[in-house]
Amino acid sequence: MNIVETSTLKIRKAEESKIGSVDFDNIIFGEIFTDHMFTCKYKDGQWQQSEIVPYGPIMMDPSAKVFHYGQAVFEGMKAYKDEKDSIWLFRPEDNQKRLNISSERLAMPSFPEDKFFEGLEALLKMDKEWIKKGEGNSLYIRPFVIASQSGVSASPASEYTFMIICSPAQSYFSGKKVDIKVLFAEKYSRSADGGVGFAKCAGNYAGQFYPTKLANDAGYHQVVWTDSNTHEYLEEAGVMNVFFRVNDTLLTAPTSDRILDGITRKSVIKLAEDKGMDLEIRPVSVKEIVEAAKNGSLKEMFGVGTAAVVSPIAIFGYKGVDYTLPKIEDTYADYFKNMIEGIQANKKEDKFGWMRQVK
Repeated sequence: MNIVETSTLKIRKAEESKIGSVDFDNIIFGEIFTDHMFTCKYKDGQWQQSEIVPYGPIMMDPSAKVFHYGQAVFEGMKAYKDEKDSIWLFRPEDNQKRLNISSERLAMPSFPEDKFFEGLEALLKMDKEWIKKGEGNSLYIRPFVIASQSGVSASPASEYTFMIICSPAQSYFSGKKVDIKVLFAEKYSRSADGGVGFAKCAGNYAGQFYPTKLANDAGYHQVVWTDSNTHEYLEEAGVMNVFFRVNDTLLTAPTSDRILDGITRKSVIKLAEDKGMDLEIRPVSVKEIVEAAKNGSLKEMFGVGTAAVVSPIAIFGYKGVDYTLPKIEDTYADYFKNMIEGIQANKKEDKFGWMRQVK
């Protein structure tokens, strides 16, 4: 293997790429990974030398604290390749900052910004052939931190492992168009006041799998979570932030310690403000959305997030009744999706300075 080493980064290249065995026309999201991964250990109170190594299994002690106390945080972001073969990242500084916000909430050490981008950009340049041009194509990037110290004492770890792995991706809902059907939560909650809902920590997602399975069994694709205190206010759609269009007013819940400060969410808000749309960031009640569906003023509902960007919702269910949204032209959802994907593909003006080129 070829080895390159600097004072801050050691690179060990894979002997052979596996890219030739990948069918890029039939990618299943999150199941295929590139040739290399980035890793860095934290011990003795500081982060050690970073490494890029061939992608593969890692060895950990069965008593590693991540397995027992759930100290694990992650991010989701994407790299894009434009028609000139330049590689771009969409608002990566926000992902880096949010990773450290999540880490702080779980009593984990922050990861330095300079080490983050040095490692990420070196990794992307090494695996650049995995980033495909064209509509809907991208490279999904998963940075994460886990408690790797051995021992089952109920206390924060003193050793951690930071890693970045990458997976080629196509449009999240590619193929036959599906009418997304969601269920408003009446019993279960994604997060609670004073909890970790605002952090991208592993346990947030494990906790919602069961109620989502119940919804799936009842014929729904996802759950729209309601507040844990009263279940009267709508907060997030599955693993995405959620927006509602009532007449021509766009509504979304404010962020809190229950709701993730989504980067796509912030981008949609900025685009709406720039377009001069009527926008209200406030608690959105189940009652008002049900009433808007009944009287015809609910025009759109859509989730927003890194994987799917913007995902229109066609039907929602509540208390045993399904409500179908109207099919309309020139939707807000399509506008936001086209704008964000156009900026990401370097085909539309990046007037907000969201894109970062990997040089």
